[in-house]
Amino acid sequence: MTNSSPAANAASSSLNELVRIARTQRIATERRAGDAIVVENLAKTYPDGTEAVRGISLRVASGESFGILGPNGAGKSTTIGMLGTLVKPTGGRARVAGIDVVAEPAEVRRRIGFAMQQTGVDDFATPAELMLLQGRLHGLGRREVRARAELLLQVMELENEAGRRLGKLSGGTRRRVDLAASLIHLPTVLFLDEPTEGLDPRSRGGIWDTLDRLRGQLGVTLVLTTHYMDEGDRLCGRLAIVDRGTVVAEGTPAALKASVGPDASLEDVYLHYTGRIFEDARRAA
Repeated sequence: MTNSSPAANAASSSLNELVRIARTQRIATERRAGDAIVVENLAKTYPDGTEAVRGISLRVASGESFGILGPNGAGKSTTIGMLGTLVKPTGGRARVAGIDVVAEPAEVRRRIGFAMQQTGVDDFATPAELMLLQGRLHGLGRREVRARAELLLQVMELENEAGRRLGKLSGGTRRRVDLAASLIHLPTVLFLDEPTEGLDPRSRGGIWDTLDRLRGQLGVTLVLTTHYMDEGDRLCGRLAIVDRGTVVAEGTPAALKASVGPDASLEDVYLHYTGRIFEDARRAA
């Protein structure tokens, strides 16, 4: 997305209006908490005995971009599934936007957005229809949904795609549609599960730029899972490296790399803290 085109100018104006709406909404409804997310010894063991998550503890500050980095099968998706009330923990505690995810899951869901790898939406639906559905599910009136959808489609520079069938859109465009739909109720925390999985480098860069703008101007707390080291390095103020259901290292990308050596990469960090090469861990997952 360019910075000086008419579309970009319209997107900037629409984002400013969304900021105004979001501030008004949060003043009226938000339970203020120092940290957006507080996790204490969170665990998930499935009925077959599989320990997907084994006692994770972490904190995410309001407005932060926090990454959970690791290979497939490390416990990343299960972790954000528990934080997003999609998976019930079997141990520990978690609070999101100041609310316990087990005691008050409905209140948590009012305050979060969730952009998944696969949306499960009918390919014959349009972006406008998807956003209307999402807004109505969150209790917004039809007029309010339509107004917000128009603004979000402009922010994502998707106005020309609003009436097209999802099945006709590229992977990168569908990801932006999913992001727009996940923001229709203006959540304070946005969970993203592998947000650029399978996308080409240009599409990935576009998603990264969009997420930067959302966090910087809307004040959304971003929590994303990824197995792309460059994505974690580029997007996240802090990272938790997860392996076999536990956090093995946590810190800023720069601090994590410095803890290993002056020229270390995040791949080197993973090897240092797990004893395994990251690509080998991905293949074994």
